[in-house]
Amino acid sequence: MNNFSSKFAAGLVSVLLAAGSGSVFAEDSSKPIVIPTHNWSSQVVMAYVIGGMFESMGNNVEYVPADSQAVYEAIRNGDITISHEVWQSTFGKSFYNAMAQGGVIDAGTHAAATLEELGVPGYVVEENLCPGLPSWEALENCAEVFATADSGGKGRILEGPQSWHGDEMPNRINALGLGDKYVVKFAGSADAIWAELASAKKAGRGIITFNWTPNFTDADGFQFIEFPPYYDGCRIVDGGDSRCGSPKGWLKKAANYAFPKTHPAAYTAFSKLSFTTRQIGQMAALVDVDKMSHEDAAKAWLAANEDVWKPFTQ
Repeated sequence: MNNFSSKFAAGLVSVLLAAGSGSVFAEDSSKPIVIPTHNWSSQVVMAYVIGGMFESMGNNVEYVPADSQAVYEAIRNGDITISHEVWQSTFGKSFYNAMAQGGVIDAGTHAAATLEELGVPGYVVEENLCPGLPSWEALENCAEVFATADSGGKGRILEGPQSWHGDEMPNRINALGLGDKYVVKFAGSADAIWAELASAKKAGRGIITFNWTPNFTDADGFQFIEFPPYYDGCRIVDGGDSRCGSPKGWLKKAANYAFPKTHPAAYTAFSKLSFTTRQIGQMAALVDVDKMSHEDAAKAWLAANEDVWKPFTQ
């Protein structure tokens, strides 16, 4: 082989190796995509739904229980890959703080809008158990309707686990002048809220509880109480007096900054993914109404909704 041929062959090999390495780089890593699970049904079912989507693309997936506030720091550090239900009202600050430190990226927004707020089952309003609801002022005149054995003669307000919002709800109730008539109790889990709602419905009694949309209760006519409008800075933790309700907000997705590089196909699918209020409510209902396991609920949802999720993976 002459000198020109040798140089040409060597160059061709270099090109082929570069092309080969480029195609390998474009493929998703075999390293597992780590998805967190929290303590409410739609989030856990959606974790397995998204994991199922990734697996259908040939990816490996792991699921880990994670604190719903600390998860963004875990994503930033690379211990967890994504978060698929970033609720603006509850987790927006933790999400943006992690982004500001570097290592977390905004991977897009679901079609579903969100609201996390206190409310009552539809029958409480329909049967006029507390005249004037859903306006918050009505609560001044009907605390006894919501009293329970553990509320000391006051009306009980059932909040979610304290790790979700800290003392925001007690702060609000006091700021609105309702502290002498109502006591806030914290539920141990989302399941405890649903059990209390079911018990109250069976007895036809009044109940005020924290809830959110999208959720399976959307289909059952749950009504949120109309508190004074939220504005930036109105909560005590933000320098205000907490005399305000909750903001209507977005539902975002977060990812570790390296995810688009290590798993480009999976990241593209994740960034395109967008679920509606109805779809997320369906996921939750499979567990909270139909009593399926989270894993089985995800399999059932994926099987029944291929037209929804497969386009995200293509």
